[in-house]
Amino acid sequence: MVAITSHTLLTVSESAPNALTRLAPYFKPHQSMPFEGEPIPTLPINLWLSLDPKSSERGVPPVPTARLASEGKGAGLLIINADDWGRDRQTTERTLQCARRGTVSSVSAMVFMTDSERAAGLAREQGIDTGLHLNFTTPFSMPGCPARLLDRQRKLVAYLRRYPLAQVIFHPGLTGSFEYAVKAQLDEFFRLYGVLPDRIDGHHHMHLCANVLLGRLLPPGTLVRRNFSFRPGEKSLPNRLYRKAVDYRLSRRHRLVDFLFSLLPLDPPSRLEGIFSLASTSTVEVETHPINPDEYSFLVGDAILRLTAQARIGPPSAISRRTAPVPL
Repeated sequence: MVAITSHTLLTVSESAPNALTRLAPYFKPHQSMPFEGEPIPTLPINLWLSLDPKSSERGVPPVPTARLASEGKGAGLLIINADDWGRDRQTTERTLQCARRGTVSSVSAMVFMTDSERAAGLAREQGIDTGLHLNFTTPFSMPGCPARLLDRQRKLVAYLRRYPLAQVIFHPGLTGSFEYAVKAQLDEFFRLYGVLPDRIDGHHHMHLCANVLLGRLLPPGTLVRRNFSFRPGEKSLPNRLYRKAVDYRLSRRHRLVDFLFSLLPLDPPSRLEGIFSLASTSTVEVETHPINPDEYSFLVGDAILRLTAQARIGPPSAISRRTAPVPL
């Protein structure tokens, strides 16, 4: 039996494959979702809109790494975050070019990947705001990666990539592997960056999978990436209820931004104009992947400078922690 409410995550009392098959008409993988429009309805949560006066002491990239608009332009914040930092050299280099130009204000770092070590050095040297990009779906590629970790992650990759909807099903047999993989990546981030991550998201958004959320594996109080924002009516009712439940559960232990969108699609231009305009009064995160040729061309071109001329662009560390939720 499946129960989806505004206060609970999806629970199942049948085998995962059967449940996934039965729910298939209601959900689609993240990769195929249209990333535009207004957010789904959410339960009342605290929002973090004011700027932290001590943000410069917590790794805010210096100009020109980020273009911080004057405070007189409004209370909102536009975060342009590049995922997959450190995955490989090309991804790191493209992202670094965008960060230096000011069209990327923060990055999410992968650990145990081929360029993770070098990327961490660059981020610390350049003062780039960096969070942890948890990875359960792409094999670790760092030479000399611990065999036990590789074995645990292989199990997670096999499960999450075999069933498109596996993320919504809690798998008790993989509890230990998820715990091990999360702890290992937190520890490796600390080794590379010298601090624990204040911000966490996930490769293919798998930080929101049932095993991670129900297992309470993310450190309380961290800024965690929410679900994508959509226009009302874009998704089915079960889909909207599930996302609402996930975001509500996140808000009880973590900080969230107001809106999350993907940079793609770039057309029509009015889509991005609408997204960036929300940042005049709200905290808006735009997720980007500079390794994508279209996204990279846009980030190093002139159009983005025109579209964001009136926005306050900054890293997530500029969000105040004063209204952070009390962990439950």
